[in-house]
Amino acid sequence: MKKWFSLLLALSLALVLAACGTSSKDNSTSSGDSGKKLTKLVVGASNVPHAEILEQAKPILKEKGIDLEITKFQDYVLPNKALASKQLDANYFQHIPYLNSQNKEFGYGFVNAGGIHIEPIGIYSKKYKKLSDLPDGAHLIMSNSVADHGRLLSLLEAQGLIKLKAGIDKTTATVKDVVENPKHLKFDTKYEASLLPKIYQNGEGDAVLINSNYAIDAGLNPLKDAIAIEDKNSPYVNVIAVRKGDENKPAIKTLVDVLHSKKIQDFILEKYKGAVVPVSK
Repeated sequence: MKKWFSLLLALSLALVLAACGTSSKDNSTSSGDSGKKLTKLVVGASNVPHAEILEQAKPILKEKGIDLEITKFQDYVLPNKALASKQLDANYFQHIPYLNSQNKEFGYGFVNAGGIHIEPIGIYSKKYKKLSDLPDGAHLIMSNSVADHGRLLSLLEAQGLIKLKAGIDKTTATVKDVVENPKHLKFDTKYEASLLPKIYQNGEGDAVLINSNYAIDAGLNPLKDAIAIEDKNSPYVNVIAVRKGDENKPAIKTLVDVLHSKKIQDFILEKYKGAVVPVSK
């Protein structure tokens, strides 16, 4: 009996020591280099420039106790679906009018935790050097994202090619709001935004509206290659979007503060040469 008791006691002691060893190992792997536990933050982003900017912020965030994980997306639909399903803590790819339109269409209830930069949208053409050269009945290709239509129409209006209905919110304007179109421009709105650089490279249409993130990703320089581009006063600020209530979480506030820091803003200015403009609001 004593023999069995001694054996059970030895086995119990071995299990306790093994458990202690496992616990110590788990704690060390969940901590940063300084031994301090890190808060994991998962952010969805477009490849360019959003994910590139987040990569620059990653080491700064780690110093502040945040382990940033970046999930990359190629379209404008999935990042919001992933945020709604709580696969992400935040996303960084969309401007304010698009965020508003998505909230209205799908009832997401997302909020803007902070504006980070503006990507002036551009109009590109393989056939013409400036917008005024567009012929009567010119074929203009743009994305199927209605939230971007107001940008093109506002740009065309600023260049004197069309006139929009008086008193409307131009960020939500559609082709139905065009009241004067002396050149009888034709608007083709059936394409995914990610396909527009290829459509331009193929020489399709007379002009193509391309979001700067896709333009840069395709090797285009918006400042040099576009025949017209928005100015820096564009209202289309790209933001960190989160589920309502999460905007006050310490990790989200730290993320926004880091992206507003001089180091990150200097990186944006140097890297993108004005094709991406940092903001602090």
